Amino acid sequence: MGKEDLLVAVEGAIMNLTLNRPDSLNAFSPDMILGLQEAIKEAESNPDIRVIVLSGAGRSFSAGGDVKTMGQSSATQVYDHIGRLNQLILAMKETEVPIIAAVHGFAAGAGFNLALACDLIIAAEDSKFALSFSQVGLISDGGGSYFVPRLIGPHLAKQFFFSAEPVSAKRLYELGVINHLAPLESLQQEVLSLASRLAQGPTKAYGMIKKLVNHSFTSSLEEILEQERITQTMMVTTSDHQEGIAAFKEKRKPVFKGK
Repeated sequence: MGKEDLLVAVEGAIMNLTLNRPDSLNAFSPDMILGLQEAIKEAESNPDIRVIVLSGAGRSFSAGGDVKTMGQSSATQVYDHIGRLNQLILAMKETEVPIIAAVHGFAAGAGFNLALACDLIIAAEDSKFALSFSQVGLISDGGGSYFVPRLIGPHLAKQFFFSAEPVSAKRLYELGVINHLAPLESLQQEVLSLASRLAQGPTKAYGMIKKLVNHSFTSSLEEILEQERITQTMMVTTSDHQEGIAAFKEKRKPVFKGK
């Protein structure tokens, strides 16, 4: 992997992934996509990593596809590229490790969708988002056609896709797309605070919650009820559950280990 395209740093239980093509507003490259997928696999296999934070270097989170190289690839190359992007999005949704997107500047096109594939989004108050695909005669990729209608409804989703106009972080926060807004100067501090809280929590339970919520969009009530039944039967045997019960009885703060 071209290490310059993605920075990976592990601090305690938190893995920080930084998109690192600032000169192109962190537009995607094959190395970046592959690196993200490899890092997620690494986090999954390392029980000491309990939270992932995804951010962008320089002035913005990500501009998504690299417009400078558009029109230079064959249909087969585009098909293969989107296939790799799809594998990344699926890996992000399927991993049990919570992923926080820390967004500043601009998140456009597939860069916006990459943030939506995370579990939580914290954005700088002055950041902007755009589903900019139609500006270059394209449709959404990176899962936008799935994520956006589920978050804001089909009519507003089509409006955002059709217009391709930038949307403020404040409006997306009001729509429930963004979890928290922060001043740019304190964004990283807010993200670290949230990541630290999650890392100290019952991350085994978080992973199961993530799977159940994601499955709820494609499952019937009966199927979710049965998944809850099976999962809860497993969860009562975990060390974190036993620790939570003990801490409650002893009137102290639980010390979860994600096991």
